[in-house]
Amino acid sequence: MQRLTGKVALVTGAARGQGRAHALRLAREGADILAFDACTAFEGVEYDPSTVEDLEETGRLVEAEDRRAMVRRLDARDLAAVEAFVEEGVAELGGLDVVVVNHGICNYGFTWELSESQWEEMISVNLTGVWKVLRATVPHLIEQGRGGSIVITSSVAGLRGLPFLAHYSAAKHGVVGLAKTLANELGRHEIRVNTVHPGGVRTVMGGATFNGERGQAEPFGGALNDLQLASTLGPIFMNTLPHTHMEPEDVANAVAFLASDESRYMTGTQVTVDIGTLIR
Repeated sequence: MQRLTGKVALVTGAARGQGRAHALRLAREGADILAFDACTAFEGVEYDPSTVEDLEETGRLVEAEDRRAMVRRLDARDLAAVEAFVEEGVAELGGLDVVVVNHGICNYGFTWELSESQWEEMISVNLTGVWKVLRATVPHLIEQGRGGSIVITSSVAGLRGLPFLAHYSAAKHGVVGLAKTLANELGRHEIRVNTVHPGGVRTVMGGATFNGERGQAEPFGGALNDLQLASTLGPIFMNTLPHTHMEPEDVANAVAFLASDESRYMTGTQVTVDIGTLIR
C-alpha cells in the first residue's frame, strides 16, 4: 500500500543524489512532486554542480512512476522565487503535504583557515536557504488545515563537532535548532518537523574536497591520510557497521517514513542514518 497516495511533496536539491532519491521514493509512495535545485556552481565548492538536465531527469523519473512532477531551476536563497514556485505548485497540484528541505553544499578546511566567503556561503545555503524554504511553505501548510510533515536534511555533523567542517557543522547544528523551534510552533496545527542525519552517502558531494584536493568519495577528501590526524581524530570517523558509505536510497527510506502517517507521533526528533558512527 502506498503511504502518500493523494499527497503533494516538495523536495529541494532534487537534481541528483539524496534529493533525487527522496523525490523518487515519495513518488513511489504515491505523492506528486514539486522539485527544485540551483543547478549552479558555488564559489567555495570544487565538485561538479548538478545541471538542469539532471533536474529534468528527476522530473522524468517521477513521471515514470505515474506521478505528476513540476521541476524548476532556482536557488533556495531567492525567497521571492521560492514563494512563486510554491504558489504555482500548490495551485497546479492541489496542495502541499510534505516538505523535504534537502539542498546543501560542502567543502573542507581547518576552522582558522576558512575564508570569509567560504563561511558566509555555507551559512547562506545550508541554513538561511533552509529557513527561506520554510518561510515559503509553512503558511500553505497552516492555511490548508490538514496537517503535514516537514523533513530537513541535517547531518551527523549536526550532532557532533566534526573536524574540518566548522562552517558546515555550524549550519547543520543550526538546522536542528530551527527544526525543534518550528516543531513547537506548529504542533497545534498537526504539522510535524523532524531532521534526518545521514553519515557518509555515496553522492557527488560525498567526494568533496579538503584544502583544494579533490576527494574520491572518501571521507573528508582523504584528510586522515595524515598520520598525526589519523591517530587523534580517526575514531571520530569510524562506523560501527562494516561500511564506509551508504546509498542515497538508504536515507530516502527514513525520509519516506517521516513523511508518512506511520511517524504521526514523531516531531522535533533527530533521526540518524549514520552506519553507527554516532554510537561513539
